[in-house]
Amino acid sequence: MSRDLMMDATGNDERLAPTYGAGQHRLKAERESQILEVSIGPQHPSTHGVFRMDVKLDGERVVQLKPVFGYLHRNHEKIAENGSYLAAIPYTDRLDYLCSMTNNWGYTLAVETLAGITVPERAEYIRVIMAELTRFQNHAGLVGFLLQDMGASGTPLMYAFREREKILDLFEAVSGARMMCNYLRFGGVRVDCTPEWMKETRELVGVLPRFVDEFERLLRGNEILMARTQGVGVLPRELAVNAGVTGPMLRATGVNYDIRKVDRYGIYDRFKFRVPLGEHGDVYDRYMMRVLEMRESISILEQALKEIPEGPVQDPKTKLRGLRPKAGEAYGRIESPKGELGFYLISDGTMNPYRYRVRSPCLINLTILEDMCLGQSVADVVVTLGSVDIVMGEVDR
Repeated sequence: MSRDLMMDATGNDERLAPTYGAGQHRLKAERESQILEVSIGPQHPSTHGVFRMDVKLDGERVVQLKPVFGYLHRNHEKIAENGSYLAAIPYTDRLDYLCSMTNNWGYTLAVETLAGITVPERAEYIRVIMAELTRFQNHAGLVGFLLQDMGASGTPLMYAFREREKILDLFEAVSGARMMCNYLRFGGVRVDCTPEWMKETRELVGVLPRFVDEFERLLRGNEILMARTQGVGVLPRELAVNAGVTGPMLRATGVNYDIRKVDRYGIYDRFKFRVPLGEHGDVYDRYMMRVLEMRESISILEQALKEIPEGPVQDPKTKLRGLRPKAGEAYGRIESPKGELGFYLISDGTMNPYRYRVRSPCLINLTILEDMCLGQSVADVVVTLGSVDIVMGEVDR
């Protein structure tokens, strides 16, 4: 029951006087509904992956988010149109500098389609091995960075980088470079893998399941991880499809779409592997997609290393220097660790591509960032961004 009277300090009754007038109430309501505009990043122009988010907040809730990029634009596509087909391969390394091997494959596949170039069987196996090693180290690093974005200590990231270093050592041994490998060529790969390299790779792949078991046991049931990721940054399935989202982001919503299964490019149709699917499309599902895909990559690697045949690794009929495909167009796409990476080429019969266009999964997947963050707290924005897995070299090109 409400009371109209109260006792004053002397014990006498007095009517309650209003604390605020009508104008004061209105001012208070206006102050409480004020929108705060915050610019998150960039921290410094020399850092890799320079990216900014212009966020409008109502309290701590996001009401608007605008991704701002372009700080790292390097004119990749126009440069490629002014050089030979072969000269563009090193530029693809620098799109997603964590995944140069898969970048090479997407571009060489487009040129091979355009020029009608065949690839020897051994080279196809080597491409699969390099791609799945790349997928494994990319996903392990993403999980480590995601946990660091949540405020975890460096332990998960160091666990991931410990295994990543072993894979980069293999890349360096075969290509001469750890990150900018420049390894694939039209009609095959640049050099063959030695028996010693194959032996070291088999030994590494043999211990990777133990690493994933330990990594998942460390993180999967963690209460903080579950609280910060479940129900956070939800991406609806219909929006993901309509926005052209691909890769683990799309599969986390439950859409069964993997270009390795759809196109069966290379020799992926020879390997048995599953396509993990999520249900809710939140940060937790996107985290689990990476963990489960690491396990499938191990399965593919075991099969490829067991079945790889002897033989040449380069089509001897392919003329790398001075390549002049017939006039026409082609689109080559692969399932990169981040989604569909495609290269669209138009040839006019000269040594240079008339048109060179990159379909970047990082850029496409980033376009729905606002939709995933609306209504979330500002602390969840960084976690949601981390689950998208972007590299700004591929976004800006």
